[in-house]
Amino acid sequence: MIRVRILALLIWGAWCGVFACVPVGEVCAEEPVGEKPETEELSTEGVEFFEKKIRPLLTEHCAECHSDAKKVRGGLRLDSFEGWSAGGDTGEAIVPGKPEESLLLEAVKYEDEYLKMPPKGKLSEGAIKDLEEWIRRGAPDPRRGMKDQGGVQDGMAKRDDWSYQPLKEVPGVGEPGWIDRLVGEKLAAQGLKPLPRAEKEVLVRRLYFDLWGLPPTVEEIDAFVNDAAPDAWERLVDRLLGARHFGERWGRHWLDVVRFGESITLRGTIFPEAWRYRDYVIETFHEDRPYDQFVREQLAGDLLAARMPEGELRARQRGVIGATFLQLGNTNLEEQDKQQLEMDFIDEQLDVTGKAFLGQTIGCARCHDHKFDPISTKDYYSLAAIFKSVQTLEHANISKWIELKLPLEPAIEEKFAKQENELAAAETRIQAMKEELKKLGDPQMRKLAYKAEDLPGIVVDDLMGKKVGEWVNSKFALPYTGVGYLHDQNLHKGEMTLTYQPTLPSDGTYEVRMSYTSGTNRSTKTPVTVFSAEGEKTIAVNQKETPPIEGMFLSLGTYRFETAGQCFVIVSNEGTDGHVIADAMQFLPVDATMADGGTTAEKKGGEKKEKNPEAAKLETEMKRLTEEMKELKKKQDPRPMAMGVKEATVVNRFRVHIRGSVHNQGEVVARAVPAVFDRLPSPAFPFTESGRVELGEWMTRPDHPLTGRVMVNRVWRWLFGEGIVRSVDNFGTTGEMPSHPELLDGLARRFTETGWSVKKLVREIVLSETYQRSSSGDVVNEAIDVQNLSLWRANRRRLEGECLRDAMLLCGGNLDVTPWGPGFERSLVSDYEFQPRGTRRSVYLPMFRNRMPEVLEAFDQADPSLVTGGRGTSTIAPQALLMMNHPFVREQAEKTATRLIEEVREEDPRMERASRMILGRKPTAGETEAMRRYLRWEAESGGDELRRWTGLVQGLFASADFRCVD
Repeated sequence: MIRVRILALLIWGAWCGVFACVPVGEVCAEEPVGEKPETEELSTEGVEFFEKKIRPLLTEHCAECHSDAKKVRGGLRLDSFEGWSAGGDTGEAIVPGKPEESLLLEAVKYEDEYLKMPPKGKLSEGAIKDLEEWIRRGAPDPRRGMKDQGGVQDGMAKRDDWSYQPLKEVPGVGEPGWIDRLVGEKLAAQGLKPLPRAEKEVLVRRLYFDLWGLPPTVEEIDAFVNDAAPDAWERLVDRLLGARHFGERWGRHWLDVVRFGESITLRGTIFPEAWRYRDYVIETFHEDRPYDQFVREQLAGDLLAARMPEGELRARQRGVIGATFLQLGNTNLEEQDKQQLEMDFIDEQLDVTGKAFLGQTIGCARCHDHKFDPISTKDYYSLAAIFKSVQTLEHANISKWIELKLPLEPAIEEKFAKQENELAAAETRIQAMKEELKKLGDPQMRKLAYKAEDLPGIVVDDLMGKKVGEWVNSKFALPYTGVGYLHDQNLHKGEMTLTYQPTLPSDGTYEVRMSYTSGTNRSTKTPVTVFSAEGEKTIAVNQKETPPIEGMFLSLGTYRFETAGQCFVIVSNEGTDGHVIADAMQFLPVDATMADGGTTAEKKGGEKKEKNPEAAKLETEMKRLTEEMKELKKKQDPRPMAMGVKEATVVNRFRVHIRGSVHNQGEVVARAVPAVFDRLPSPAFPFTESGRVELGEWMTRPDHPLTGRVMVNRVWRWLFGEGIVRSVDNFGTTGEMPSHPELLDGLARRFTETGWSVKKLVREIVLSETYQRSSSGDVVNEAIDVQNLSLWRANRRRLEGECLRDAMLLCGGNLDVTPWGPGFERSLVSDYEFQPRGTRRSVYLPMFRNRMPEVLEAFDQADPSLVTGGRGTSTIAPQALLMMNHPFVREQAEKTATRLIEEVREEDPRMERASRMILGRKPTAGETEAMRRYLRWEAESGGDELRRWTGLVQGLFASADFRCVD
């Protein structure tokens, strides 16, 4: 118990940066201690969520009864902030931040018998969840103080805002020291004195984390510190830029921007091929492929690949994979209004395209002219017409993204084509046999798809049953009754039931039969409960086994039913261990004709019919061929595929959707770029293609005012912790002004003129004195510029969760640096079970939107559903608790301690080694004494050597100096 208390104090003290028992530094300047701040009522994210999700919903479903333009019902107006704030006749309809107390949410959920809105029919589950999320966010509503009208405020006057202006000519750009000169001029004008160059120990750690996302080893620190050559820094920069780790670190930055995720939130559906896009991004930064090419590949890589010669295989593959960018959004694929779903998908594509490449919130113009920026609804739908000309989904009950075959070498392509031809031939033969059996009129063919009316007795199909929970309709597997069957997707166990209640002609004894399709992923213990005059009886059905009656039905026994009593059967998914199937339930009257042992089904219509010998032979052959085909599929290698898009019918003209509603269309618009960019030549869109190639070429013109500025600002942010424009994803009028406008334009011009090279840009910045400054404080400077907007010092920054995790693995000696490939494996047991691969770098971990890695999520992992050019930084109690209790942290602390014990025998040198390995520096005298005290406490409490050093290492991992970079 003593040891536990000491370790807890050790880690907590290290975390807060105030306890004297361990090496600590100052708490990161950017980290407010306390809980994560609540989203501000009118934050950019909140306004965007309202405009994209809530305003269209209120307009379409609520305005008819709850707006000033109509007779207001229930005293509740929903067409303005003031309207819903005042509430209605029944009180507050919306309580910001408290969905459980909001009557509006209760009404749309149809939970109250007397309060159901809208009265014409319940909203979709997706719409209800959007309302709930909006209220949880505090119900942000930009309509405060204004009527619900569209229209660009100040219109095209805003085209003169700084970000839409051409890049300025900046004298001396490219000359030695030009970055420091421009920064120095502003410092001098404000009376600020720049801090000197940081110590070499600090600089080498800063550079390693910024370029690689990993800490330097003790030996790498010593090599740089002891290198007295004048070009030592430059050589170190070039070495780090040349390594693959640079691509992994900077690829992760870009994945934040493009909302990279490997699943959608709804039901956790996995994107099995998304990892190829991640690898493509890493490879792009590693090989320093030009950024303008990178942009074009993501917008139209599939079209560019189709234009390339066969010999340029890698480039063609990159093109196909690059366009995965358009598929990565977190969209509700279960939306049954497919027209709405397609428009939601386009909206998401426009949102990420606008923010990632142009720093523009284009999506805000879906329902009305942008409230703040010079982007009209007409502009929005002119751009939407380009993406409407692209096929991104294949529609079904649950729509699916498109996967494309990757271009392959001729010999490999021939191998896969042969495999596919063999399978296609087998499937053709099976289908032919099915048709032949139909011609023979064999009753057995009814096993493929029974009609309920053709079956004897009373049949209650699944569609006639009373559903509880989110059952899913399917007809993927044969045989089934009616038009398909239901299954539970192996989810929400204990929450789903299906009740079958027959209308029996009279009291009597009936045999109850259940139909289902068997399969290897089915439940072995599906509870089926029969309620009869004899009480209730539950049968555990093994749905992996083929039903014994005609391969379709399983007898649940005979029961006496009374028409005036209980007479129903319930299928549940409680306690099940696989997919639960619910098809039809058959009730067969039992009479004297059953005495000879025949089944009721066989007795219907007289004697049991003899099976046609030719049909029996065909059926046997079909079964054999089906099994052979299954074995063939198991043995074959999967063809390399990629998430992608296809060209669809070209939409040369598109209609504006009034208030964003796909069912209320207005004026016709042609494909075009926003009118605010009229200083640039407009692209000529072809009639035979979507126009994505031309859009990409227009965006990457060297004289485009936004593309270069936005990217160099991102690079600056990733190196300094803040951008020259701090609102890195928003260069519109609600974004921040640049702190150094000339520097931003100079960097943008330099970027485009040197071939759009990210590595050259990074190199030029990190070689500057501005980057190499100390992060220490200065009382005089702080009195003038406490936020360091003028760059008189370096910013002390909290490391991202990926850096912290990878650094602990590196210290423990078990970081797996294997590159490329998927971050998870499909289990041999279930298609829906995925396992992460060990101790690989964090960039290769699975990014499942509803199951994020815990260490990364605790330390402000970017939301993979949002464009994130700059992550938030918080200091909250769960982070300290994770460093104290998480098995991963403890395991890496123990492995690090084991290394220290093996490598260094004496205590003082070992403490120094621990500090240099974990914190990147030698401990101070006070820190050494604090560590010595802790080791003594541990020894007195009976801890062995490994336990003592494990606790010390864990305390260092939890310290502010480990999780921050100076």
